Amino acid sequence: MSSSPTEILLPHRPTGTLPAVVTEGDRQGLFEVLSTIPDPRDPRGCRYSLVSILAVAVCAVLAGACTFASVTDWVRNQDQEVWDRLGFSDRVPAATTVWRLLIRIDADVLSRVLARWLLARTAPVTMAGRRWRLVIAVDGKVERGARLADGRQVHLLSAYDTSTGVVLAQVRIDAKSNEIPAFTPLMRLVAAQLGSLQDVLVVADALHAQTGHAELLAADGGHLMVTVKGNQPTLHNQLKSLPWAQIPIGSQTRETGHGRKETRTVKTVTVATPGEMAFPHAQQAVRITRTRTIKGNTSREAAYLTVSLPAEQAQPADLGTWARSEWHIENRLHYVRDVTLREDAHQARTGNGPAVFATLRNTSIGYHRTNGATNIAEATRRANHRPHDLIDAVTTSNPALTRGNPTTQ
Repeated sequence: MSSSPTEILLPHRPTGTLPAVVTEGDRQGLFEVLSTIPDPRDPRGCRYSLVSILAVAVCAVLAGACTFASVTDWVRNQDQEVWDRLGFSDRVPAATTVWRLLIRIDADVLSRVLARWLLARTAPVTMAGRRWRLVIAVDGKVERGARLADGRQVHLLSAYDTSTGVVLAQVRIDAKSNEIPAFTPLMRLVAAQLGSLQDVLVVADALHAQTGHAELLAADGGHLMVTVKGNQPTLHNQLKSLPWAQIPIGSQTRETGHGRKETRTVKTVTVATPGEMAFPHAQQAVRITRTRTIKGNTSREAAYLTVSLPAEQAQPADLGTWARSEWHIENRLHYVRDVTLREDAHQARTGNGPAVFATLRNTSIGYHRTNGATNIAEATRRANHRPHDLIDAVTTSNPALTRGNPTTQ
């Protein structure tokens, strides 16, 4: 008989099968969701359930574990009741067992399954105003500690839902390539998660000011908002040469904090006339001027953007807000992965290890964000101190019904 009761309740799916879509009926908990992931191991001689090991990895990173070794330490230091609830009997797997399995898991499948799990647990976003829309921020991140044998670093491209804090999809960039070719497969994964890209706005930095990206999103009913810089000289010169001095201010905001005063001024102009702008589907040109005063020193910079939404669907105030949402993926995801979950210090580089652990970090941040946490470090510490409450929270369909959600109390 298997040493794992979870394995009895949740038999493995045949190797090579695709994960089932997580529907409303699949919201009962983490174990059921993880059971859809194919097991890369030969079933002969498997001592520990795949579901149990994956559940340990998820829970440990939710509790702040930053490395494969710390994942094993977390479960080893729990009591027998936690072991039983996670599907272990009188012993837990060694660190090498956990590592060997996790570096072989299909990182793309794991990312899709855990993103669906988070989305299924997320309360619907209240639509604030008639122009509210779903904004997805796209950006890449290099895992600086994960150096391959030839010295190159692992590079991942992510799509981040700015309304919920959930990473909808993540793809690994080819070692000899860059973010541009990875945009299309990333958007296909996002479309699979959401059902379609209809009316979705994608915001990205200047690297993604590509005609192919605009055409791809337009074909699927989505929209693109990108900063334009010197990598697109013709378009940049067109935007810069518009008569901005004659265009009235559309929106202006002022902020003070951290010893800094900042004024952001947004101007927009319609450029939808065919052939008027050297970028497909561009409806509006945008200039955002940022004036900052720090310790008496004032600086001023202007950023130029294009957006495929017409003025009636995107007013200057909206565009200013959406432009800032591009930074959410940096400040609320990548920064937290580096500082709180110490990603750049993690030197895992074998197999799918870097992408798998990045997915676990994304899941931890998204989970705590959807439960209302604003300080992820504090949320992980609380989860670590209350393992039973954490297991309650991840194994039920409604976190509000648990006996003590460790991220909200």
